[in-house]
Amino acid sequence: MGMSGKLMVGNWKMNGSLAANTSLLSELLSGMGGVNCLAAVCVPATHLAQAQSLLAGSALALGAQDVSAHESGAYTGEVSAAMLRDFAVRYVIVGHSERRQFHGETDTVVAHKAQRALAAGITPIVCVGESLAEHEAGQTEAVVKRQLAAVIHTNGHCISEIVVAYEPVWAIGTGLTATPEQAQAVHAVLRAQLQAATAHSQRVPILYGGSMNAGNVAGLLAQPDVDGGLIGGASLKAPDFLSMLKAASR
Repeated sequence: MGMSGKLMVGNWKMNGSLAANTSLLSELLSGMGGVNCLAAVCVPATHLAQAQSLLAGSALALGAQDVSAHESGAYTGEVSAAMLRDFAVRYVIVGHSERRQFHGETDTVVAHKAQRALAAGITPIVCVGESLAEHEAGQTEAVVKRQLAAVIHTNGHCISEIVVAYEPVWAIGTGLTATPEQAQAVHAVLRAQLQAATAHSQRVPILYGGSMNAGNVAGLLAQPDVDGGLIGGASLKAPDFLSMLKAASR
């Protein structure tokens, strides 16, 4: 863990180009003075080679946005954990709500993706979160516990090596954010579930994702069980992402 113990991860989603990445990453790297939290960027698979070379030896770790649930073989278009490892990928997002929603990823598939990442020595960032309908029906706790339980069931004691990201689906890209108190309540539920599963639960950072930005980052990070952030749009703007990294370094 960095001196502040926080982990801040930028998720570029399907954005970027060779030219834009060069400019963004150089701006980020030149502004990292005074940043002592752990920081990573999760880039599209096609840009891993470029990002690996631009980030080599820097304090900014490289992440991917998805990984196959299979080791290798006849899975056209998929990218395996071993392939990610070839590019020195440190983190990979699994089970992002967009993958669950648009690509039909089930809790079981997400659990197997986490397992593949762990077997390759890559830290999976396991995303959990409830939809607006589930939120309004008071099902938040049941949904996130079910999603995390699948990953715990498949990965056993290795669970101490994961990162969890709570992203209320109703708050992603909508400009709505869970209040720090709402986020903390869910993070506390996840923390208790991890404590029941492993003696090393304190090693598992629980990140908040869902319209985290420079304006709300401090209030969210002040919560006892919010260990960092999974940041979408704001991570594509160097000044915003850097100000969030600095907020996480206090």
